[in-house]
Amino acid sequence: MSAANRPENETDRLGELRSLGLLDSEPAERFNRVTRLAQRLLNVPSAVITLVDEDRNWNLSQQGLDNTGTSRDDSFCAHAILGTDILEVSDATRDERFYDNPFVTGKSGLRFYAGCPIVGPKGTVLGTLCVFDTQPRVLSAGDASSLRDLARMVESEIVALDLAVTDPLTGVGNRRGFELSAPSLLEVCRRRRLSATVLFFDLDEFKAVNDTFGHEAGDAALVEFAKLLQTTFRNSDIIARYGGDEFVVLLADTGDPTLALERLQAFLVSRNAHPSSSYPLGFSVGTTVVDPTADISLDELIALADASMYEMKRAHGVAD
Repeated sequence: MSAANRPENETDRLGELRSLGLLDSEPAERFNRVTRLAQRLLNVPSAVITLVDEDRNWNLSQQGLDNTGTSRDDSFCAHAILGTDILEVSDATRDERFYDNPFVTGKSGLRFYAGCPIVGPKGTVLGTLCVFDTQPRVLSAGDASSLRDLARMVESEIVALDLAVTDPLTGVGNRRGFELSAPSLLEVCRRRRLSATVLFFDLDEFKAVNDTFGHEAGDAALVEFAKLLQTTFRNSDIIARYGGDEFVVLLADTGDPTLALERLQAFLVSRNAHPSSSYPLGFSVGTTVVDPTADISLDELIALADASMYEMKRAHGVAD
């Protein structure tokens, strides 16, 4: 087994890594969403966002593993950060760098590894988005493109940490956070010819809630609706408060969203029927199904969904 060399800019790299405050942080949904997508789209048992510290790897997010990190000397990712593109090890038992690695010879039985470097806002490589398998395999061209796109999603999320990307009232993403995260996920769908759907929500009669019950009640309604969206949709979907009483959801690798919307409506019917509900909560929604072969921007998709939402609102005769 051969430990990886240190990058020439190791001092600057470690400085940027530690300045971001990601090491030893609590698991965050923004990163867990990416590893879940990597695990599902590449059909692997394990997917990890690894940050390479001075003497260790720290797993910022992981699926399929139960450890938080490893020694840097035993690390595949320490080799991957020396390059600018994916490091792929199709069969570690046949690779002179890794054939006697403890993760290969031990109970983990690692055979396949692919890691794409993650670059920080200041341009240094912080770690990798990597996937593992216990069976030898080769990345297809589509898998490699998806891994790169997902690594770019991680980079966008890291950049977002320096920006205000979470709505402080509801706890879901805000418009800026959505506009940072959604394009990378759409690119994954385009490359893999996967369907995607944009849902644009607007609360019905929201002004009346504010006018009649006060702004605290209005805030409570927004928080309640955001929680219902999180309960209704998958962990890998992107949910954001787009502005005011508007919310947007991007669903990747999904077909007809009708069942999810019916489930959301059922939650609201139950909520509105409860004796403690002093006002009803309802929504209008516009839907845009994304053709993976179409050249259309995120702004255009949002505009289409927004227009569809207002058509529904007019058809139902409800106020903003």
